[in-house]
Amino acid sequence: MFPVARAAQSLVARSIQQTAVRQAHRKHEPTFHDKYGTTVLLAGAAMFSAVWGYVLTQLKVEWGFSPTGRITPTEWRE
Repeated sequence: MFPVARAAQSLVARSIQQTAVRQAHRKHEPTFHDKYGTTVLLAGAAMFSAVWGYVLTQLKVEWGFSPTGRITPTEWRE
């Protein structure tokens, strides 16, 4: 192996080791997502379901795939 490549490889390996040691010794403080992430996700899913459930049940939508016989042309007004 070339000396330059070997030096670069050892630098990369050393920086990875230093990062791992630094993270292992640091106290992990819970972030907003650690504390409330699941709650916010479930609340958003409940709100989404409630709003769309209301919209889909309260709108006067005739559920059907074919408009044949349901649409009648209107008279042209000039």
